[in-house]
Amino acid sequence: MALDKDGIAKRIAQELQDRFYVNLGIGIPTLVANYIPEGISVEFQSENGILGMGPFPFSGEEDADLINAGKQTITALNGAVYFDSATSFAMIRGKHVQLTVLGAMEVSENGDIANWKIPGKMVKGMGGAMDLVASAENIIVAMMHTNKKGESKLLKRCSLPLTGVACVKKIVTNLAVLEILPEGGFKLTERAPGVSVEEIQLATEGKLLVEGEIPEMNFN
Repeated sequence: MALDKDGIAKRIAQELQDRFYVNLGIGIPTLVANYIPEGISVEFQSENGILGMGPFPFSGEEDADLINAGKQTITALNGAVYFDSATSFAMIRGKHVQLTVLGAMEVSENGDIANWKIPGKMVKGMGGAMDLVASAENIIVAMMHTNKKGESKLLKRCSLPLTGVACVKKIVTNLAVLEILPEGGFKLTERAPGVSVEEIQLATEGKLLVEGEIPEMNFN
């Protein structure tokens, strides 16, 4: 059974390590803050100027002045700090963020990412995505494996305008966990519960490496 967006976020949360500084992009990545594993301390950074971002607020407890980069209302943990964009991007460009989680419209088999623009549609701009992919050394993409038409989003080459080149390390989709190989290609490492390797192969346009028995994701 394919994962929903929360399932993707829950699997990515397993990648968090104690004392990591983590930037969460717009969309599915923001849900990761709801699933921090027990026993670790993680600081979430949002490029609009907060370090110490907490999970989403319960209904009725929102503070309209406290938002993330996607303009969603958030909570702040004890000890959270606020700062201007210059300081925020100095943290990103200075490689002080250990993990970046981004959404994507397309990822290519060599780790290119397209996540900011569909030609012909109005957008406000790339935002902080270009700085994040240019500076981050550990990028995980959270995305659906296929688009609404059922077409693969894991491609030989991206067709949309690129945000970054050869920068993605790992991808977690509703069907699978995949790593980008140094020589190019998607290496299948885990599959969603109940999803077969054949289903993943059919949904992946780019080169897919399958070695041995592929385990199901474990959420325990």
